[in-house]
Amino acid sequence: MQTDMQTTRVLITGGTSGLGLALVRELTGRGASVAFVARTAERVAVVAREHGAHGIVGDVAQKQDIHRIALQATGVLGGLDVLVNNASDLGPTPLALLGDTECEDFERALVTNVLGPFRLTKALLGSLAASAREGRGSVVLNISSDAAVNAYGRWGAYGASKAALAHMTRIWNEEMLAHGVKLLALDPGDMDTPMHAIAVPDADRATLKQPSAAAIELADAIADLLPAAHTVAVRRAS
Repeated sequence: MQTDMQTTRVLITGGTSGLGLALVRELTGRGASVAFVARTAERVAVVAREHGAHGIVGDVAQKQDIHRIALQATGVLGGLDVLVNNASDLGPTPLALLGDTECEDFERALVTNVLGPFRLTKALLGSLAASAREGRGSVVLNISSDAAVNAYGRWGAYGASKAALAHMTRIWNEEMLAHGVKLLALDPGDMDTPMHAIAVPDADRATLKQPSAAAIELADAIADLLPAAHTVAVRRAS
């Protein structure tokens, strides 16, 4: 079974590769109106054309891009029900011990993985709260990692930033429950993505989860938090 999400308006960051692209495919396939953000204009145009989504060229790590992204997304979608903060940065590549990590690499991971989601969520809180008041439901999904809770050597910048993101999510969820906005951080697992290939170039790809499978799981988690009146269970074609 999958969930028909035809009335749902979604914004996804990092939407042209890996999990972000899989989420664009999955959610547009369920009928949602989807806008996505990525940095490369050519790739944004291709994904938008192929999947019937609204492409926005921008970088969530750049403070000056945030309000433009928020305005474009709510403009083309007519509001916002779901925000997926997916865009991520590994920090140093190849991965490095913390003591060998350049300050600039650590800072980039924090800016992309924590400050970017913070700024974009903050800019969109009004729209998200409005959707909740209208009974549409309102969800912010932050993509986390097991590196947020497990101390993996050489994953320091990424792990620390994802740990901060996860705890920020818990705090914000407590603060926004009264407004009907639900925030959660989920770990999709080790996936066969370009980012994973950069981080672990010698990994056995056969052991990794496909982004499409993770996208189904995450879309179901989103649907579970939306009002039943706005989602309809339908049988997935075999």
